[in-house]
Amino acid sequence: MIRFQTLKYAYFPGCVAQGACRELYQSTAALTQALGIELIELKKASCCGSGTFKEDSQLLEDTVNARNIALAEELNLPLLTHCSTCQGVIGHVDERLKDFQQTDTAYIEQINGLLRKENCSPYRGSTEVKHLLWALVTDYGLEALQARVTRKLAGLKCAAFYGCYLLRGQKSIPYDNPFQPESMENVFRAVGATPVYYRGRTQCCGWPISSYATEQSFKMAGSHIQEAIDAGADCIVTPCPLCHLNLDSRQPEVEKVIGRKLGLPVLHLPQLVSLALGISPQQLGLSKHIVSTKPVLELIGR
Repeated sequence: MIRFQTLKYAYFPGCVAQGACRELYQSTAALTQALGIELIELKKASCCGSGTFKEDSQLLEDTVNARNIALAEELNLPLLTHCSTCQGVIGHVDERLKDFQQTDTAYIEQINGLLRKENCSPYRGSTEVKHLLWALVTDYGLEALQARVTRKLAGLKCAAFYGCYLLRGQKSIPYDNPFQPESMENVFRAVGATPVYYRGRTQCCGWPISSYATEQSFKMAGSHIQEAIDAGADCIVTPCPLCHLNLDSRQPEVEKVIGRKLGLPVLHLPQLVSLALGISPQQLGLSKHIVSTKPVLELIGR
């Protein structure tokens, strides 16, 4: 008999899920509620900077995110994010600062001095930063997840798009192989879907260069989408809202740049899993995507 764990996290929703990808915020709430996972939202948390703060100052990036981590430490809970970019940035800061607690205590004290000056709790290095994907695979467990499935996604071929930050934003990723990952594909199998493998699944979506090298960014996104289509995918599934923006919301512009019609739906990871738990497409915000998700829903009989 499978025992379902009661899990609790300090929830860092990030910026994009509360704005341009509101459906990710919705579907994360729906999924965690269905699985009995308790999220304590960090309302006072700030943007992680998505890797841009360090271009001006590494101290800025470290201090801002030390504060975010300290908010979770106040609750004695792991910090949970559903954004690969947030995971990469905050996780890397946590990794750096834990190293510096042994090798550069003066730097830690500098950061904590800045936090105290603003009446913030100091960074202690007492918790961990964990993406929703890792929480599902390692904390909740694939066997327990499979037992919760009420509508198997049989016949649906899913292409994972991990992106860069989730796999390579930190020195050590204990949950998966950064070059040959299987965690997303294992989740697909657990909910009854079929994984599709293709070259671009672990590469950059192009978002980081989209503001100053737009055509190159769209060519990168288009290449990945074409590869997924050619491999037989019915949809792409991503654990990163920034990847989702470049692959879904900009797909019509991508089509113009590469000169090919695409039309491949792009789902957020919690949307896919939630569909297998019987949660309605409306509750998951599946009508909010730029590329219609109707072909996916038709395939699974929704």
